[in-house]
Amino acid sequence: MLFDHLGAAPRIHPTAVIAPTAVISGDVEIGPECQVLHGAVITAEGGPIRLGESVIVMENAVIRATAANPVHIGAHTLVGPMASVSGATIAEEVFLATGTRVFNGARIEARCEVRINAVVHLRTHLAPDTVVPIGWVAVGEPVQILPAERHEEIWAAQQELDFPGYVFGLDRETPDLMVQLTERYGRSLARHRSDRMLG
Repeated sequence: MLFDHLGAAPRIHPTAVIAPTAVISGDVEIGPECQVLHGAVITAEGGPIRLGESVIVMENAVIRATAANPVHIGAHTLVGPMASVSGATIAEEVFLATGTRVFNGARIEARCEVRINAVVHLRTHLAPDTVVPIGWVAVGEPVQILPAERHEEIWAAQQELDFPGYVFGLDRETPDLMVQLTERYGRSLARHRSDRMLG
């Protein structure tokens, strides 16, 4: 299903194959020979999304751009089933395995592998050929790659990266943080009220 969002319609190369149950919304450009499989969602929430040649987006993956963080995915990259990419730049020949999470402002260079259920956190930079092991977390710049059980170290790096400030423009110490966050984000998402399904 294709949707016009905020006056922008997806642009899909004629050689790309889009499953009928995939959702593509807004300022999205899908390059030649791409494959977008069933249940995938590619949504440009105020910022553009660009998929290079021969990118594969597998079942139930989610790719989301924001006004502050567009998405670029380089040629010959695979986004695995149930993976999530939010506002990140991903170079060529990258493998994002099943269940991976890549957050706003992350930069993943060429030929990296982010393995099953691994995380590349907010504003984290992976140099070319970096591997994030199964279930591990890559965080910060310079990057630290840590197993999930080293939560205290991950949390220390995450605090400096300031997720609520960077993504939502809110101070983590705000007493009613989740009230403000959900109201602000809800107003932004309400722009979908005017979306039009295309052909």
